[in-house]
Amino acid sequence: MNAHWFTYCLDEARASLWRQRVSVVLSVLTIAAALFVLGGFLLVTVNLDRAMSRWSAAAEFSVYLDDEITQEQRVALNALLGSHPAVASREYVSKADAAVRFKRDFPDLAAGLADLPRNPLPASIEVRLNPANADGATLDAFARQLTQTAGVADVRFDRRWLERLGQIAGGVRWAGWILGAVLLVAAVLTVATVVRLALHARRDEVDIMQLMGAPIGLLRGPLVVEGMLQGGGGALVALIALYAGYLFVRGRVLAVLGGSVDAAVVGFLPGGLSALVVLVGIAVGCAGGYLAARQVR
Repeated sequence: MNAHWFTYCLDEARASLWRQRVSVVLSVLTIAAALFVLGGFLLVTVNLDRAMSRWSAAAEFSVYLDDEITQEQRVALNALLGSHPAVASREYVSKADAAVRFKRDFPDLAAGLADLPRNPLPASIEVRLNPANADGATLDAFARQLTQTAGVADVRFDRRWLERLGQIAGGVRWAGWILGAVLLVAAVLTVATVVRLALHARRDEVDIMQLMGAPIGLLRGPLVVEGMLQGGGGALVALIALYAGYLFVRGRVLAVLGGSVDAAVVGFLPGGLSALVVLVGIAVGCAGGYLAARQVR
């Protein structure tokens, strides 16, 4: 009985979708647009989280040295860095090495640096951190200690801009959920309208079935299935469009940023989130179909 009921609902839903194909296309595109926006925000936040996770693992201090630093101050600074549990490794970068890196990373500005009478870039020590011992309070205290150490001109810490980037990612995530929710409500109402049109087109058939004592599930089932098919179709269209947009934007971003961004960091939605987008689309269609089916009593 259940298999027969499902087959009947599916056949009726497909026939109704074909009869109302113009309206159905508009409904599917509405759902696809809503899920495309929601999926786009998910894609941005997933890649931001992925990048932040990698950058956090590679976070470091940049300790810039005074040009007049003495040997005693250098020894004391190295002793401080070597004894701190948050320090995994460190690398000394001379003024000449800093100039070479600057010319490599900013070739358009290299000529201006060469025209200067002396190298203005300071020597530095790049400190790689041990994530196991690098909690926020410890690193903040360590940064203050380094800033107050003799011979140190300035300290730059990756964690500060990572925190700002995390706040931006959180704002993008919330904006995506709010905008996506509004668009999904609009998609539910669109599906409900299209399914109501299908219901009116076969109103005489439904009335006859009611007079013959057909169960309510047999009358409402095709309408709900029709909505689910629209939602699933919209979700698939959204994922295809989202993947095409991802490939286009990824190519442009990597072409502009070049080697400064690891290509492995920029990826598409994981399989679980892609499946979630499809399930949300089916749920949206189901809700719209159910709203329309409630007219059958």
